[in-house]
Amino acid sequence: MRGVFLDTLTMKPEELETSALKASLPHWDFYETTSAEETAARIADADVVITNKVVLDRALIDTAPRLKLICVCATGTNNIELDAAAEKNIPVKNVAGYTGMSLAQHTIALLLALATHWHRYAEDVKQGRWSESPVFCRLDYPVMELDGKTLGIIGYGDLGQKVAHLAEAFGMRVLVAESFSGEAKPGRVPQAQLLAESDAISLHCPLTEQTDQLVNGDFLRAMKPGAVLLNTARGGLVDEAALASALKSGTIAGAALDVLSVEPPPADHPLLAADIPNLIITPHNAWISRESRQRLLDGVVKNIRDWQAAR
Repeated sequence: MRGVFLDTLTMKPEELETSALKASLPHWDFYETTSAEETAARIADADVVITNKVVLDRALIDTAPRLKLICVCATGTNNIELDAAAEKNIPVKNVAGYTGMSLAQHTIALLLALATHWHRYAEDVKQGRWSESPVFCRLDYPVMELDGKTLGIIGYGDLGQKVAHLAEAFGMRVLVAESFSGEAKPGRVPQAQLLAESDAISLHCPLTEQTDQLVNGDFLRAMKPGAVLLNTARGGLVDEAALASALKSGTIAGAALDVLSVEPPPADHPLLAADIPNLIITPHNAWISRESRQRLLDGVVKNIRDWQAAR
């Protein structure tokens, strides 16, 4: 049995306990990164493939006759052509719920930055503006108290629930959008109501055909005046050109993103323009605590062990 991990650099394994993974199969090949041109050769003799973001489409799956299991070292499986794997009876196993509080605390940190502008005030101190102040403090950027404000959550799985729990600790009222499945669930509200009443909206839903560019021009125009948008889910949930326009025009008051539709983004990405006000972007690192990465790796090992036990 041969295993291949195609993009270990996404995990920084030197900080993790990896002995269980290495012991799960007799032979492993580990690659820090794998380009599209390198993938076919690296999976050709593999029985088990682990990928975080490397794409495995039908053509690549067809070139791997020994392939018996695909482990996605992530929650999403949109980088795997699932129909092609199913036709060859190759199970595709992801890992859910591993981020724990890592992503939730990052989401709240982004919300706090938008609410307090602490990052802008800290930069002003570095630039000497506080030293130049005629009074003891600076009041250049507005600060919003979260207590009494409303947070709207779209996607109420484990991550959405953890964010709601933290938001409630700040005294926020939480609204949860109706499920995209159409299943009636108690306490949920229509999206239109959520957009109209929320002072901040946080996305925690998967990227599907139904949610692709969910946040478009109409969505942004329907948001409450002065509201802010948070996205720590998937970049494809947002029409990025529409968001840039909404921020420039003041349609919404701000946005904080940990994900973009293309990662890493090209230098000319529309949201990297210098003239977009009140936008915070972090480099897809809401999930990267050591604890979170260890849970993810342990989940991959469990998927391999469960597959072995079921054979």
